[in-house]
Amino acid sequence: MKKLYEYICRAEIFMIKVFIVFLVALVFVAATTRYMGYPINWSVDMAVCLFAWCTFLGADVAMRNNKLMNVDFFINKLSPKNKDLIEMVNLFIILIFLVALIGYGAKLSYTTRFRAFQGIPWFSYTWVTISVPIGSMLMVITTILKIREKLLRRRVEFRSQEDR
Repeated sequence: MKKLYEYICRAEIFMIKVFIVFLVALVFVAATTRYMGYPINWSVDMAVCLFAWCTFLGADVAMRNNKLMNVDFFINKLSPKNKDLIEMVNLFIILIFLVALIGYGAKLSYTTRFRAFQGIPWFSYTWVTISVPIGSMLMVITTILKIREKLLRRRVEFRSQEDR
């Protein structure tokens, strides 16, 4: 199971890199062709789709590497026990929010399955909206692993205190 998760993490990073390259290329080609008088109307819309995917997949990578923005000015002044408690409460709040995003995002993806994205007849709006539940699902896994890690670390600290 751990190998599968590592494979998913590597695939996620690879997809983000590919999507960013395509996004930049699309915007560059669109700007160039527009300057020449032959605009590619769908290119900006496709760039928006790629940006949505990069946003949610990138949020999971940032969360996994503890690179999300946080304000720890007040938390660092607390005792380690209280700091851990606040971090656990925060992780549970994040988990509840992500589960809600999965539910509402899946519903939105289902209801938009026949809608064309920005008037592009061959591209369903679902390809954009499905980034929300998929990205949230990956972040739920990351959040659960972080909670598990904190609980295991707390158990080890508790046992070491008992041994003294």
